[in-house]
Amino acid sequence: MRVLLVYPVFPPTFWSYEKILELVDRQVLLPPLGIITVAAILPQEWEFKLVDRNIRPVTEAEWEWADLVILSAMIVQKNDLVGQIKEAKQRGKLVAVGGPFATSVPDEPLKAGADFLILDEGEITLPMFVAAINQGETKGIFRTTEKPDVSLTPIPRYDLLEFDAYDSMSIQFSRGCPFQCEFCDIIVLYGRKPRTKKPSQLLQELDYLYQLGWRRGVFMVDDNFIGNKRNVKLLLKELKIWQAEHQYPFRFNTEASVDLAEDQELMELMVECNFNAVFLGIETPDEESLQLTKKFQNTRNSLADAVEKIIRAGLRPMAGFIIGFDGEKKGAASRIINFVENAAIPTAMFGMLQALPNTALWHRLEKEGRLRDKTKQEGNGNQTTLINFVPTRPVEDIAEEYIEAFWTLYDAETFLDRTYRCFLKLGAPKCQSPFKITSWIEIRALGIVIWRQGIKRHTRWKFWHHLFGILRHNPGVWEHYITICAHNEHFLEYRQIVRDEIQQQLIEYKVLESQEKLTVQV
Repeated sequence: MRVLLVYPVFPPTFWSYEKILELVDRQVLLPPLGIITVAAILPQEWEFKLVDRNIRPVTEAEWEWADLVILSAMIVQKNDLVGQIKEAKQRGKLVAVGGPFATSVPDEPLKAGADFLILDEGEITLPMFVAAINQGETKGIFRTTEKPDVSLTPIPRYDLLEFDAYDSMSIQFSRGCPFQCEFCDIIVLYGRKPRTKKPSQLLQELDYLYQLGWRRGVFMVDDNFIGNKRNVKLLLKELKIWQAEHQYPFRFNTEASVDLAEDQELMELMVECNFNAVFLGIETPDEESLQLTKKFQNTRNSLADAVEKIIRAGLRPMAGFIIGFDGEKKGAASRIINFVENAAIPTAMFGMLQALPNTALWHRLEKEGRLRDKTKQEGNGNQTTLINFVPTRPVEDIAEEYIEAFWTLYDAETFLDRTYRCFLKLGAPKCQSPFKITSWIEIRALGIVIWRQGIKRHTRWKFWHHLFGILRHNPGVWEHYITICAHNEHFLEYRQIVRDEIQQQLIEYKVLESQEKLTVQV
């Protein structure tokens, strides 16, 4: 069986980082971990080819070669997923679709022409699919309510990737999250009981990446890396030894709940393993909204104090924020800006609340009759998407606050100031990699950042003042600091994309609203 694995295109998002990737001659931030895990679970006597369409299109020779096409996608990749299903069917190929989007909205890939749906977690449903294929079946839907034991998941087929195209690699230790945030689809997809791999199993995956020649960043894709603190500490104690024995070939970052700040030992272990950043789901400084959306873990202690502890431990915070919660008072975006500035969080992902399919929020709003046209607005988690339900305050107010906040947070000088304040107090790294000769690509990237931010733009005096300040007061983090300064290149462009797209959607929303009012009157 010749299997063509196709990963659809992502539209421009907060995490696209196109301008930053150009600096280091990379095309994509992260590889499709899910689809290379699928390749590892399927029979290894099958032949595989992988095309990540974020790197390049599928060639006619590859379409011709394939007996079977397998696609996996997130909701934000919906449009290209549908397009690729149709491309495959036009060529007479059997098409199987899985991943978070198909699992959440199975009707959509079926409408596009998919023959098979491999839903939920593949460790259980992929063997069902293989059995059907072996029996000569040409259609089928495979589902399960059972959660697999991920300690039995094989090493992903990293060898199928075009390594030079990616800036970081992806690896997974756990699935699931113990919390109950109303808007989150992770607990719907993967459950509230975190399941972890064995430490030895994860180290084998790192061994494989090392053998393949990878020597850069690794993103631990767990939606809450510390969901099972006992098991993650067991991993980190072994990872610490592995990293030292291999002379720290990887730097890690991940996602975690804000209660990470309550565990000093855990933060220290992460830094000793060469973790340097963590994404935190803060969502809002408004405690009433946190209570309403059932994000209780963020109400137990001061969020500002938690961020401070994480920074001083040596982990740069990235954080997610949301506007549009029920009962939200006017000025929510300004309160988020003030929090981000006071806490000195360099990278703040900011978006309007989306009701994602089958979440608790989705079901509640559906009962209340507040979902907008579900066939067009199932929500996608992109930062350029208007709120997809009827909120408790005017959509126009939320959208205008959102645009202004995004514009303010990513003003070039504001971003540099906030980054500087963070790095002045950022705990120094505890891992020392051996000296290596700086590559031409790294020299070129540094030169471009210095030219644009230190010479060409009006930020030049601030850029140099802050850089010398870091070199004087916290020299151990200067390389990390320059990397984050480079992110300014992306955000200066992306904030304009946010403004343009949200304003256009707001115009369309107002037109639709007027038409609906006229229809009711008639």
